[in-house]
Amino acid sequence: MPNRYTEDELIARIFAPIAGPAALGLKDDAALIEASSEPTVATVDMVVAGVHFFPDDPPGRIAKKALRVNLSDLAAKGAVPVGFLLSLALPADWTNDWLAAFAVGLAEDAGAYGAPLIGGDTTATPGPLTVSITALGRTPRFVPRTGARPGDAIYVSGTIGDAALGLALRRDPALAAKLSPRARVHLLDRYLLPSPRLDLVPMLRTRATAAMDVSDGLAGDLAKLCRASDASAVVEAPRIPLSGAAREAVRLEPKLLEAALTGGDDYEILFTADPGWTPPDSVARIGEIVAGLAPALLLDAKGEPAVFGKRSYSHF
Repeated sequence: MPNRYTEDELIARIFAPIAGPAALGLKDDAALIEASSEPTVATVDMVVAGVHFFPDDPPGRIAKKALRVNLSDLAAKGAVPVGFLLSLALPADWTNDWLAAFAVGLAEDAGAYGAPLIGGDTTATPGPLTVSITALGRTPRFVPRTGARPGDAIYVSGTIGDAALGLALRRDPALAAKLSPRARVHLLDRYLLPSPRLDLVPMLRTRATAAMDVSDGLAGDLAKLCRASDASAVVEAPRIPLSGAAREAVRLEPKLLEAALTGGDDYEILFTADPGWTPPDSVARIGEIVAGLAPALLLDAKGEPAVFGKRSYSHF
């Protein structure tokens, strides 16, 4: 059996050096967060080996993905991070070197996004590696899923489907080999390393009537937003932004378009706002909220309803 840190050594050597002041040196059972005049937003997401990432992925990137998916939830609510709690369930084959590399990636993103580690827990598990993060943020205006109204325009940030196509490439090396190296790298990176859209927080606070991040696929997440707002939607598929890499993949395998629009892990922001507003270049208008409780309607390039075998990724 390899030489490993004890739990106390693990906390003192690996995590205490990257913790923020609220963590109190990770010497207590809880963190101490200073009071604020702004409401606190809390969110939790976990990532599991074999479900959200591959077991042989670099540990630093696993750490970054675990943190970034939570920061994406904060961004969608118009919140900026103030810290996070980490729960780590380690399988039998973990090593000190693996954990040190995990902590390096975590520390890099904690610093880059202003989200210090403030506490957590570690345990052993007979199952796969599991990383759970609870992120805390603050905002003067919480942007809910429930605020979309008929007449609102529907917008989405960035490009859609890259992560789902990146996962398809990981599962199908023959497909990956058909793509240009540049497209292949782009899609693989987008799957493993999402970018939380914290840059959009000021705009969402002032413009968005409803918002959520795209974690389970654009089609399915739009359906969730509509249900929460007691409304429906019409979306024009040709207006959904795809990257050059995604378009290359879809040209090679047209069936991948469905995967792009229904697959998860994009972590872009889906939101509604005044239709008279001109969005920034990083945001595309893709449709409109309409009255009624019918399922959201996706129109293809001919204006005909597009029908998919599934609407979103589901764990169950």
